[in-house]
Amino acid sequence: MKTTVLLPFFAALVAVLGWHPAAAQDLIYRPVNPAFGGDSFNYQWLQSSAQAQNSTKDPNAPQAPAQLDPLQQFQQSLNQQILGQLAQRLVGNQFGTGADPLRPGNYSVGTYQIGVNPNGTGFSINILDTSTGNQTTITIPGL
Repeated sequence: MKTTVLLPFFAALVAVLGWHPAAAQDLIYRPVNPAFGGDSFNYQWLQSSAQAQNSTKDPNAPQAPAQLDPLQQFQQSLNQQILGQLAQRLVGNQFGTGADPLRPGNYSVGTYQIGVNPNGTGFSINILDTSTGNQTTITIPGL
């Protein structure tokens, strides 16, 4: 009895929707990962995707430095500019392009004590970091 009721229903459904032939295509597997034969241009995307999903933290990794306040940033910037000017004068004086010659003596820049001493053929620069006690000596030969 059920088949006699369902048969007209399916016939009406096919008539309404129309008769369409089935379509198919070949299935082709293309690997994404370059390690398994995929395109090598996918490497960066896969790497960044994996890093974004990684929630594991290395307990031995160094901690990010704390943000400096604007006054400390200004002091560091000023120290770097002074050291840069000192380096420019040293090179300019030694190689003949300096209009403002460097004077021998001792300079104090932040936590650095810098001694500039001319020697027989050039300059000798002694840099002492007073916060750590590290000392560096640079010799710039003359031409």
